[in-house]
Amino acid sequence: MKHRWLSVLLMLLVVFAMAGAGFAAEKPVKVGFVYIMSGPFATYGQFAKQGAELAIDEINAAGGINGRKVEALFEDSTGKPDVGIRAIRKLVYENEVDVVMGIDSSGVASAVAPIMNELKTPLIITHAATPDVTGTNCNRYTFRVSLNINQNIAMASKLAAKLKAKTWTTVGPDYSFGHQSWEYFQKYLQPLKQDAVFLPKDQVAFSPMSTTDFSPYITKILNSKADGVLISLWGGNLIDFIRQASDMGFFDGKREVLMTLGAATEVLYSLKDKMPENIWVGTRYWFAANDSPVNKAFVDAYMKRYNVYPSYNAHGAYAALKAYAAAAKKANSVDKEKIVTALEGLSIEVPVGKITIRPEDHQAVTDGVWGQTTADPKMPIRTLKNIFQLPGDAITPPVSETGCKMK
Repeated sequence: MKHRWLSVLLMLLVVFAMAGAGFAAEKPVKVGFVYIMSGPFATYGQFAKQGAELAIDEINAAGGINGRKVEALFEDSTGKPDVGIRAIRKLVYENEVDVVMGIDSSGVASAVAPIMNELKTPLIITHAATPDVTGTNCNRYTFRVSLNINQNIAMASKLAAKLKAKTWTTVGPDYSFGHQSWEYFQKYLQPLKQDAVFLPKDQVAFSPMSTTDFSPYITKILNSKADGVLISLWGGNLIDFIRQASDMGFFDGKREVLMTLGAATEVLYSLKDKMPENIWVGTRYWFAANDSPVNKAFVDAYMKRYNVYPSYNAHGAYAALKAYAAAAKKANSVDKEKIVTALEGLSIEVPVGKITIRPEDHQAVTDGVWGQTTADPKMPIRTLKNIFQLPGDAITPPVSETGCKMK
C-alpha cells in the first residue's frame, strides 16, 4: 500500500512539474491596460487595476488562457487623449501586447479608437461611454463591454418620465461626455414626456475637468427655474460638486436630481455619509443588484481581497478579461484577427449578468441599473433603494440608429 501511495504522489509531482514547465515554456499572453492612474480621477484606475488583477489570478489559477499564463501591463492615460494614444502605441509596439483594455474618458476613447485599425490590435473598452466608438467611428478592432451613454441615458430618461419635474437643466463635464449626455437626455425624454422643457445652452452648465470651485455652476443652476437637474459629472469633479452643492443648499428637496454616475463606489467611499440621501444615481454595475452565483463569487472574492465593494470600473476590467478569455477559448488562439472574430457575437455571463457583444457595432448589450441613495447602518457607504433595472434589449438602440459602418 505504501508503495502504491508513493507511486501516486510521484505521478502527481510529474503532472504538476509538466504543468509548471508548460506555463514557463509558453510565451505569456500580454494584456495592456490604459486607465487614469494619477490625479483626481486616479481612484477609477486603481479600482480597475484591482478588478483586472483579480480576474488574471483566477484565470491563471484555472490554467491560463489556452494553457498560457496571463500577464498585465498598466499605463496611465492621465485622462488626456494624446497621452492615451502614446500609451497604447507603447503597449502594442514596445511591449507587444496581445490586446488592450480600459480607457476612462470619452475624450481619450474618441482619440484612440481610430488608431486601432492601424495597430491591428483588439481594444476592449471597459469605461468610456461615448457612443461614437461603437457608432459613427466604429471599427473592426474596437469593442466595449460596458454601458455607453445611449444605454445609461435611455434609463435616466425612462426614470425622469416618472418624476414630477418638467423643466430640466444639466451640469456636466465640458467635453463630449457631458454634452452627449445632455443631448441624448433631451432626445429620449421628450417622446416619453411631451410637456418636458429643456433649458437652452446659455442656461445649462458645463465645467472643465480641471474645475475645483463649482460655486459659479451651482449658483447658475440654483438661479434657473429648473425643477430637474441631470448631473453627468464624475470622479473627483462629482465629489467636489456634491460637497460644495451640499453647503450651498442644492439638495434641499426642491428639485429632482439625477446623477448619471453617482453610484460609482469610488464616489460613495470618498463621500460616505456626506453623500445626500434620496438622490437618483446611475451606474454601470451595482454589486448588490443581482444574486447570481457569478456575481456573488465576484463580490465575495473582491471583498476578501480588497475589503471594499467592487466599483463598476473594477467590474469592467474583470468582465473584459473574462470575455477575452472566452473569445480565446472559442478561437482556440490569441491571434489578434481570430480574437476579433471570436468577440463578435460573443455571449458570456459576467457579474452584471449576461452580456452579448453585437457583431455589427461591437457594443455589448448589457443590463442597466439605477437607484436612490439611502443610509444603512450596516454599510460603510451609501447604498441603493428602489433599484430600477432594465434589460439590455430595452435600453440599447438598434444598430441601424448607431451610425456604425464597420471598417
